[in-house]
Amino acid sequence: MQEGATGPGPAGGKTGGARRDDASFLGFPRPKGRAGIRNALLVLGINGLVAPAARRIAQALPGSRLVATPYGRGQLGPDKEVHFAQLIGLGAHPNIGATLVVGADRPTAEMIAEAIVARSGKQVAIVTLDDVHEDALALTERGIRLGGTLARAISAERRQPVAVSDLFIGIECGHSDATSGLVSNPLAGAVADRLVDRGGTAVVGETLEWLGAEHVLAGRAAEASIGEAIVEAVARREKAVAALGVDLLYNNPGYENVRGGLSSIEEKSLGAIAKAGSRPIRSVLPFAAQPAGPGLHVMDGPGFSPESLTGFAAAGAQLMLFTTGPRNSFCSLVAPTIKISAHPDATRALAEQVDFDASAVLLARATVDDAADQLFDRLVDVASGTATWGEIFAEGEECLFRSGGSF
Repeated sequence: MQEGATGPGPAGGKTGGARRDDASFLGFPRPKGRAGIRNALLVLGINGLVAPAARRIAQALPGSRLVATPYGRGQLGPDKEVHFAQLIGLGAHPNIGATLVVGADRPTAEMIAEAIVARSGKQVAIVTLDDVHEDALALTERGIRLGGTLARAISAERRQPVAVSDLFIGIECGHSDATSGLVSNPLAGAVADRLVDRGGTAVVGETLEWLGAEHVLAGRAAEASIGEAIVEAVARREKAVAALGVDLLYNNPGYENVRGGLSSIEEKSLGAIAKAGSRPIRSVLPFAAQPAGPGLHVMDGPGFSPESLTGFAAAGAQLMLFTTGPRNSFCSLVAPTIKISAHPDATRALAEQVDFDASAVLLARATVDDAADQLFDRLVDVASGTATWGEIFAEGEECLFRSGGSF
């Protein structure tokens, strides 16, 4: 055991390849859990004291990914639990080949590292301020050496054929407009159906974007208790917002949604839940929690894209489908994010940002089924290594959700 160790192409519907009926992609098998579709080193700064050093370490290791939270100390109860669940989930993510945990005190760093190893079986190294007598420059130097060793080790790994049933996708929408509910969200839902039918897994979230349509989702629950949990999750969040005296008007739907033709939360929600396709809902996941099995799941989580995507990533989703109307550039850092739009103006203006142009469906030049077949092919291509625009232009980020204050 080493020192510190604990164990795309242009926008459009065509992929340029044959239809993927072989139901496999080229990925990186892992000791435990799902295969990765990328194989990066993660530099994980677990609190604000070490965030600058973690940043320097990542900058010195080209190709590494950096998640450095300003929080991680003084948290209590459920907020502490969900915060550490996110850190552990990101460290154990299938697309991460190895993780360097950068911390202040060794006991906390070891707790996180051991949880990452237990979940993933992958290589993890630790460097902390405790190890270097609070010397931040020495922490940086030691971290670069340990991270370099990990990066060299994972560089020897090669892609292998993996069944498409191993894929877990998160499905998100942002800056929605009328085209989202009419085309992009039903299209993403049709792709979710195709993946679930092949034994794969999909999740949708943003609980308050079920508001007014929660009864529709509940009607698709595999069991009555799941339907009840969906309705209860929406009621709980709506009550919490109302208790603070917050009016959802122009918060949800937001100004950009209203400009795009969405007049009410019910209208927005009916479009948003179309992302969930048509298959039975198998569970309501707590934020950042892994699904117990394949199929379609919903995640009880915050209503904005950055935190929602991080919840999906922490749960282990290897890839995201992100629908938008006029535009939304945010992407996950650890999970390649396929941007989808059916807005003709947006797809023309953002040809180097929209990965899949679905405007032909809006213009009645293609059907949702045809576009879903093409988008499923694109999904497999990205899983096999084709870069998304977000990856090319380094748009990725992780935004950890907090539910309370620090003591």
